[in-house]
Amino acid sequence: MASGDSGPLAGCRVVELGGIGPGPFAGMFLADLGAEVVRVDRPDAVGEEGRGGAADVLNRGKRSVTLDLKRPEGRSALLQLTDQADVLIEGYRPGVTERLGIGPEVCLARNPRLVYGRMTGWGQEGPLASAAGHDLTYIALTGALGAIGAAGGPPQIPLNLLGDFGGGGCYLVIGVLAALRVADSTGRGQVVDAAIVDGTAHLLASTFAKLARGAWRDERGVNQFDGGAPFYAVYETKDHRYVAVGALEPKFYRRLLTLLELDRDSGGAIDPDRQQDRTTWPTLRAALTERFAQRTRDEWAALFEGTDACVAPVLGLTEAAHHPHLAARGSVIDRGGAVQPAAAPRFSATPTAPRGPAAHVGADTRTVLADWGVDVVEEARTEEEHTPEAPNERIRP
Repeated sequence: MASGDSGPLAGCRVVELGGIGPGPFAGMFLADLGAEVVRVDRPDAVGEEGRGGAADVLNRGKRSVTLDLKRPEGRSALLQLTDQADVLIEGYRPGVTERLGIGPEVCLARNPRLVYGRMTGWGQEGPLASAAGHDLTYIALTGALGAIGAAGGPPQIPLNLLGDFGGGGCYLVIGVLAALRVADSTGRGQVVDAAIVDGTAHLLASTFAKLARGAWRDERGVNQFDGGAPFYAVYETKDHRYVAVGALEPKFYRRLLTLLELDRDSGGAIDPDRQQDRTTWPTLRAALTERFAQRTRDEWAALFEGTDACVAPVLGLTEAAHHPHLAARGSVIDRGGAVQPAAAPRFSATPTAPRGPAAHVGADTRTVLADWGVDVVEEARTEEEHTPEAPNERIRP
């Protein structure tokens, strides 16, 4: 196997069939962990706007080859790549790779150690397996979407973090890593069926547990973690911004009331000992709403900083990138003018880091096929002639 730059997956080779959303995110994640990731793009994607360069964050740290998988030469090249790969990632509808002749049976017969990662919304089987969908429809079916939002209002869309990237891409990476461990110890690869509906349902484990023991009502905005509890909610400030309050534990709740001068001992109307008494929640919410409206967001942030009252300013993406804590940890970085997350998590012995911006489509066709010993170089040269002139920057930041 080729050696990577660094990270716990250095030396691991990954072939990613180009797609959108959770599949590319999983490939980026593996690249951040040190794997050598080769993205296989369609020839007609050459020159596609936004593909390659600093702003193409989900494809950072990868090399790109263009192969026409509808042609025998393209399929042959792909299979030669997977012969030497540890992992293949694909995000097509069920049955597509089988019809192309590059399905798991074919690939595993040639390379028994291969981990064949499949990323879909509905999964490889079931009544909806072949249906179209997106993050929103997947999380709607799991119950997750229906649980998010204010009481009496419509469900609120949690970006596409919960389905695509949480229940999807992250679970694909977890599955791939687990399967790699088995392959390393037994020499046997396998198929990883990562479905967004499965991963999202799995993320709801704690919520289902509360529901089972009667501690969760199957309604929006009336529970402890969905904004129903006034001490775990968001409040508007004087400057029409917001603060997030997460004072769940009694000692943090008492500190919150003291700093807001709402505790009973300081003459306020709120009894700290009745935090879980739901009959007091409307009064508490009204008091918190009124009090937070008296100062600006940043004034409240300054007051609560370092107090353990569990209050934080609600920041925009641009603001967050410059917050002192995130800046000190380097959680958000700037690469080539594109603000993006740093590699995560962190490792003491095998440090990780994004290895550079995304390659433009097809920019590495000739070099990758040569590096991996694939014998269809003539086709590669033909495709590469149409690649836009752009530097293939693979310099470690």
